[in-house]
Amino acid sequence: MSEEASVEKLPGGIWRLSGELTFATVPRLVESTGPELDARQGVLKIDLEGVSRADSAGLVLLIGWLRRARRQGVRILFCKVPEQLLKIARVSGLESVLPFDSGVE
Repeated sequence: MSEEASVEKLPGGIWRLSGELTFATVPRLVESTGPELDARQGVLKIDLEGVSRADSAGLVLLIGWLRRARRQGVRILFCKVPEQLLKIARVSGLESVLPFDSGVE
C-alpha cells in the first residue's frame, strides 16, 4: 500500500512535500496544486526532503510543475531532492533540465 503524498504550503513561497511520489499519489497532487500554481508569482521553492519514495511519476510531476510555472512566469527551484529521484532524473537525462537547488533558506 502506498503512503499518501501531501504538500504543506509555507510562508515565503515554499512548498514542502512528504510521502511517496508514485503513480498512485501524483494525480491527486497535480489536482490539488494546479490552481494555486497558476496563481503564483515570483519564485516557488519545492522542498522534497520529506519524500520517502519516488518512481518515474514523481519525475513527471516535477516536469509538469516546471512547465506550468514557466507558462505563468514563475521560477521553480527543487530543493533537498532525495537521491532516488536524482537517480531517476540522471537515467532519464533530465538532471540538467530540472532546476535543483542545494537547500531551502
